[in-house]
Amino acid sequence: MLKKNDISLSVVIPVYNEKDSLIPLAEELKNVLDGLGRTYEIIWVDDGSSDGSFDTLRLSADKDNFRVVRFSRNYGQTAAMSEGINSSRGEWIVTLDADGQNDPADIPLLLETALSGGYDVVSGYRKNRRDPFFSRRLPSVIANRIISAVTGVRLRDSGCTLKIYRADLLKSIDLYGEMHRFIPALMHHIGASITEIPVNHRPRMTGRSKYGIMRTFKVCLDLITVKFRGEFASKPAYFFGGMGVFLWIVSAFMAAWTLYNRFFNGIYVKDQPLFLLAGFCALAGLQMVFTGILADMITRNFYHANKDNFYRVSERIN
Repeated sequence: MLKKNDISLSVVIPVYNEKDSLIPLAEELKNVLDGLGRTYEIIWVDDGSSDGSFDTLRLSADKDNFRVVRFSRNYGQTAAMSEGINSSRGEWIVTLDADGQNDPADIPLLLETALSGGYDVVSGYRKNRRDPFFSRRLPSVIANRIISAVTGVRLRDSGCTLKIYRADLLKSIDLYGEMHRFIPALMHHIGASITEIPVNHRPRMTGRSKYGIMRTFKVCLDLITVKFRGEFASKPAYFFGGMGVFLWIVSAFMAAWTLYNRFFNGIYVKDQPLFLLAGFCALAGLQMVFTGILADMITRNFYHANKDNFYRVSERIN
């Protein structure tokens, strides 16, 4: 059995109802990784599949470098990714989808780019994407531009799972919600160097996509969280305090306009609804300031607290 220090590369693959693609993908991976001349492990994380995917994985787990984790139910791709990352023992971690659309033949190029360029993250982008334009590609282009603008990490394809990471840095970040697509941005916040290279994207041969329109709303909410974590995680008082000061300024302008109308235009305060809005903004600003103080106190306690996993593993093989 390989020890932790003996493993160079860990491949993490979240699996959810992809039974028919698993054996061909496993064979491809083995051929590619054997050719690298490096020690490796492949970690399959079954995210509560109901189509027999785990039984298929169990049959492949007789190999020394194949490991399988099974969730008690479906927790989502981020949870599966987090478990695979935490269970990995390699110096480098590669992530890819189980549907066969990511090409394992691109893994050597990802690793070579990381090693030769000294990068901590090498992200693949699907240059010739094999997905429907209006339902998948166009929304992806729009989302990628918004994500790049908000996070400051200029990636053309944040949704491409095929990436390689320096393991020690990757394990230092916490994943939840739909955060797996924001891993490069989260690593950028801790100083990781990132680059992007084109990778092959193949048409789906089996199964169907697990993504729907609801993913868009989840991504938008998590994007706000990523922005907050990147700039205000250790100083939330600045965020809430800044909003409070802004509301106070708005309140002051509205109050001043109310007084101007009273003394120069003869309009009494009781006849100006703007004065009520000014009072509301002043109170809201005060609440924001106190929220920031409380958030700062909670944040300090958070950094000293032990965090439990938000998923449950029911079985491990190897």
